[in-house]
Amino acid sequence: MSSSQTPTIDRNLRDELAARVESGDPVVSEADLAEAVRPGSRLSGRALLELIECQFQARHLDLAARRLKRAGTGFYTIGSAGHEGNAAVAAALRPDDPAFLHYRSGGFFAARARQLEGQTPIFDVLLSLCAAADDPISGGRHKVFGSRAMWILPQTSTIASHLPKAMGMAFAIDRGGVLGLPMPVPSDAIVVCSLGDASINHSTSVGAINAALWALRRGWPMPILFVCEDNGIGISVQTPEGWVREAWGSRPGLSYFEADGLDLVETFEVTLQAANVCRSQRVPALLRLDLERLLGHAGNDIELSYRTSEEIKATEARDPLRRSCEIAIDSGVASAAFLLRCYEEIGQRVEAAEREAASRPHLRSVSEIVEPLAPLSVDAVAAESSRGDYRDEREAMFFVDHSPGESRAAVGRSLPEQRGPERLGRLINWGLRDLLAKYPEMLAFGEDVGRRGGVYGITDELQAAAGDQRVFDTLLDEQSILGMALGAGQLGMLPVPEIQYLAYLHNAIDQIRGEAATLQFFSKGQFRNPMVVRIASWGYQRGFGGHFHNDNAIAALRDIPGVIVACPSRGDDAVGMLRTCMALARVDGRVVLFLEPIALYLVRDLYDSGDGLWMTKFPAPGGRTAAAPFSKARVYEPGGVGLDGSERHDRSPPTSTCDLLIVSWGNGLWRSLRAARRLERDNDLRVRVVDLRWLQPLDLETLITQSRRAGSVLVVDEGRRTGGLSEAVVTAIVEGLSPHDDPDDPGEGRGAPNLARVCAEDSFVTLGPSWEQLLPSEDRIVERALQLVRHRYAAAPARA
Repeated sequence: MSSSQTPTIDRNLRDELAARVESGDPVVSEADLAEAVRPGSRLSGRALLELIECQFQARHLDLAARRLKRAGTGFYTIGSAGHEGNAAVAAALRPDDPAFLHYRSGGFFAARARQLEGQTPIFDVLLSLCAAADDPISGGRHKVFGSRAMWILPQTSTIASHLPKAMGMAFAIDRGGVLGLPMPVPSDAIVVCSLGDASINHSTSVGAINAALWALRRGWPMPILFVCEDNGIGISVQTPEGWVREAWGSRPGLSYFEADGLDLVETFEVTLQAANVCRSQRVPALLRLDLERLLGHAGNDIELSYRTSEEIKATEARDPLRRSCEIAIDSGVASAAFLLRCYEEIGQRVEAAEREAASRPHLRSVSEIVEPLAPLSVDAVAAESSRGDYRDEREAMFFVDHSPGESRAAVGRSLPEQRGPERLGRLINWGLRDLLAKYPEMLAFGEDVGRRGGVYGITDELQAAAGDQRVFDTLLDEQSILGMALGAGQLGMLPVPEIQYLAYLHNAIDQIRGEAATLQFFSKGQFRNPMVVRIASWGYQRGFGGHFHNDNAIAALRDIPGVIVACPSRGDDAVGMLRTCMALARVDGRVVLFLEPIALYLVRDLYDSGDGLWMTKFPAPGGRTAAAPFSKARVYEPGGVGLDGSERHDRSPPTSTCDLLIVSWGNGLWRSLRAARRLERDNDLRVRVVDLRWLQPLDLETLITQSRRAGSVLVVDEGRRTGGLSEAVVTAIVEGLSPHDDPDDPGEGRGAPNLARVCAEDSFVTLGPSWEQLLPSEDRIVERALQLVRHRYAAAPARA
């Protein structure tokens, strides 16, 4: 409802209590407070009054939000009015039951705060409403309900996108116990996750609840309580009467409960029942609370535009605070005078705290704002990525004995670094096995990851080596796969989920954009969800695919603040980068997307058939070359560009100039190296090639340094011309070599060199041989390079 109507429910409550005072109040004794409110109830009179105080707090905070908004000192008005009965849900649970709450959870937040000493829920919420820099959960970055001490994980979701990660945490609690991992919550904890009757229809909600039931059917414990706070309306759209019950009330495997959310006593009792089922049986349950929405959707919502005044008055008559006071008075627990005095005193406390919160400073600089977004402990990550003190664990992982017929690729009795050069796909497999030995908290999962070993065999035999509790198959739902990773990461595990193809990630990108990437940002680093997401990526698959299996679009990934995007092209890089990615996740809680070029999985040769130059040896852990430095490109010098030392015969030192610099990554690197050889051999050009490897953040230092030393720069981008990475690369070079650079730089490049791109066309990749017309080819790279170099020489002034 609009702000002009804000005082209505406040006045109604005061008038009703005042009328009760005039009609005579009961006398309440301490003995009365110790008794159950109703026969058979487990809620005492004293506990009921505590819950009513929590409801009063939530209501006054909603009124304060609107006052702050009118004064220009508050910035959020979606409130909890009408939903304050969720305070009883908090009271029926334990403070170490992790909670994923939607935005109408003021009562829950206040009630959980009462369960722990030293909490200041009123001031905390007001600081959040004012976007104050000393807001204890988000530091002024968003209004969220959250607290590390209270195990309330901050959510900014408005469409229930927090459900998959709540499901993932419920899965991880018991899985961690099976694996003997130290867990930050008790082994019998349950997860509570609240949502509205409108958002329960969202595909994310449906998928998460379905995934919980699928997991239960597989025999996996899933102790999660979904709380649907049903107020009958989603902004302006009515929910059909009985819809939630019809949709979910008889779902096999889902324990279903209902309660009158306006009745604190009933809500408390039914929540206890539901929580007991979840806790004792380790199964999912759904609790539907019948509630009302007061004050409209938010402060700027004009309810009269879609509701009649009679409907609004009928809703206001069902105010849960009036109902709670009625229960307390009629049961002899409190007098109307006491309740009115309590309501007014809490209002005065809120107003005093409101003035203080409004005076607190906001975030004032970019560095303050982004400080928790992308933490990087350079030295600690480097040390962790190269750490090799797990030889016994490695031998146990690699020397697995298999029964005859069980193994498709027996690993033998040698460690991988003791074997010869291998292809990219095989080295990724060995790298994952090596990391499973290093990190007992690592989980690898996804569709087909377990028994089949992945669509391309990359996870082959990992389940046999590490066990099906650590390497396992999931249902076909990318949202749930990523949600499982989010929840597990929040409990201290190191999840490595697999998404079968890059195109499939877009089905679930908000689990990365809206959930994974935001958690550290909106909790000032108090919560984190480390993960390394492996994605079979890119194009060039001959005889297979179409656009869903040859996707070359990564613009949506690079647009997510704080996320790391890594892309190896050769086997030793893949192993070294995986080690660094896992260190980034473990040390700094980072979210990493690891793009594996499918078309290079099985490639052996670089220049000529049988040369074996695209196969590399496995880098041993613990050595200088064990890990790939974070965000550092690899540079291939001019002259016989090979991959191992015996093949390499550089003609010039790395600081020398060259005719052409080719910048690429992924499949483009392999084609660029072949093109460079042709350009050197047939055209007597000096060509240097840079493999970016890390696509976000970019290695700007190497890009600028090498561009200064090149006459021309060609960017080879398998991505599309519009939205591809090459746009960022070219921009970085132009900005880095702008006129403000030192004109006395010893390099040859003053200002930006000749620049050009070879990109994929702005089209989806087609099925059949026609795709070759769309993606950069070796011939196109050579042709464009020659045009670029010739143009430079043609434009150069004559020398005296």
